[in-house]
Amino acid sequence: MSSSPSIPVIPIPAATILLLRDGLEGLEVLMMERHRDSGFAAGAMVFPGGKIDPSDQQLMGHCSLVGVNDLPLARIAAIREAFEETSILLARRAGAARLMTAEDIQDFRDQQALVGNFPGAVAAAGISLATDLLIPIAHWITPAGLPKRFDTRFFVAPAPPEQIAREDGFEAIDAHWTTPRAALDAADQGSRFLMLPTYLILRELSRAASVAMALDAAREREIVTVIPEMTPTTEGYPIRVPPDVGYDLENVPWDQFRAQ
Repeated sequence: MSSSPSIPVIPIPAATILLLRDGLEGLEVLMMERHRDSGFAAGAMVFPGGKIDPSDQQLMGHCSLVGVNDLPLARIAAIREAFEETSILLARRAGAARLMTAEDIQDFRDQQALVGNFPGAVAAAGISLATDLLIPIAHWITPAGLPKRFDTRFFVAPAPPEQIAREDGFEAIDAHWTTPRAALDAADQGSRFLMLPTYLILRELSRAASVAMALDAAREREIVTVIPEMTPTTEGYPIRVPPDVGYDLENVPWDQFRAQ
């Protein structure tokens, strides 16, 4: 009797944010190391992000969506996850034009401790998530055939200048600012592990000399959905990206990227 085909795994909607700032050596991006006991991408250097949560729907009325009508839940999830993992919160106090400061964040944390959850704290504090600052930069879906798949939207946004990044110690055990080139070099030298989407997006980001240039490039970029392919070999399952998806695929160290 032939075995029945396995049921395809449905990708989980997720969102990721590249927080950017101008540093002494040029453009910097906030990255974090995932805990080595994580169920997905253990030990990898990643951008803050995670699954879109049902509770994100509660925040639809607490967002700056002026001129923005696409991917509202993904934008909300990216902001929430960044706060949970790195303490950076893209938000404004009611009626304010500037982003929240480090002192504002501490006040919000006190409010969150009283309320017990992020959506409730946002509502109680009367703040507005700055979803208008997020610019889509990429859309990746985990290859078919893997036991865990994600449908991930990537965004870029300028980091709040007065806030300080701190890892949560659970999902993120190290949060730090780095130039895209330094992160790529560390991966090429084997001292850091990057997943393929992270690697290719960093390569694109490394072409920008400043936050302004990176944001302008993101606004002009056509977002193409990328679903990598896996071809089994005697050494495992190397990952490949179809051509013509908007990335420079020349000189990519493909052997670094295999299905985990």
